[in-house]
Amino acid sequence: MIPNHVAIILDGNGRWAKEKGMPRNYGHTMGAKNVEVISKAAYDLGIRYLTLYAFSTENWNRPQSEVKALMTLLDSYLKNCLKTARKNHICVRVIGDISRLDEKFQRNIRELEKASKDYDGLRLQIAINYGSRDEMIRAMQKVLKDHDAGRLGMEELDETKFASYLDTVGIPDPDLLIRTSGEQRLSNYLLWQLAYSEFYFTDVPWPDFSEEELKRAVDAYSARDRRYGGIRGEENTDV
Repeated sequence: MIPNHVAIILDGNGRWAKEKGMPRNYGHTMGAKNVEVISKAAYDLGIRYLTLYAFSTENWNRPQSEVKALMTLLDSYLKNCLKTARKNHICVRVIGDISRLDEKFQRNIRELEKASKDYDGLRLQIAINYGSRDEMIRAMQKVLKDHDAGRLGMEELDETKFASYLDTVGIPDPDLLIRTSGEQRLSNYLLWQLAYSEFYFTDVPWPDFSEEELKRAVDAYSARDRRYGGIRGEENTDV
């Protein structure tokens, strides 16, 4: 069973670089290069949606030099992504609050999304300046605005309606979350959307996360019984 939607927390770039005696930014650069590798591998496996945590709302608290390098790297990646998307028919969408990004960066995002919106290959979501709590607050602000304008009655607000105000509207919830580099927490990532997802944690840092590692994660997902919990073939004792 192949998950329809996989979300990944791209962790370990800096530590990976440090272990090699290189600056943290080298790790981020190599991590960015790995995105194309894993995107192709995901599509070849039959995964339709891939959502990657590239830059969180908390990442602004990193040293200014690292933040600047990350922003430059992301902007450069998105420019190159335009060619990759065209070549591989990838539909790219950026989630998160892009209003904090500089205007040129925002234009590049809008250009990429517009150019790739009709492609029928992998649906790739890139989370930039994304934080799930921030996303839900922004969603509630939109809800209140629509309510005050008479466009939404409170009796209409249910889970489905609320989800339509999130950044991920129109995207199915992830079936599988992968986090690389050994950490086992969500770090404010897709908290609403991951309510019923399977989690897979690996010690492998993101720059070393290969097609084989992705297959290993998918195999682990496939071995789980999502209806009853546990592993297929094992007796379930949950009441």
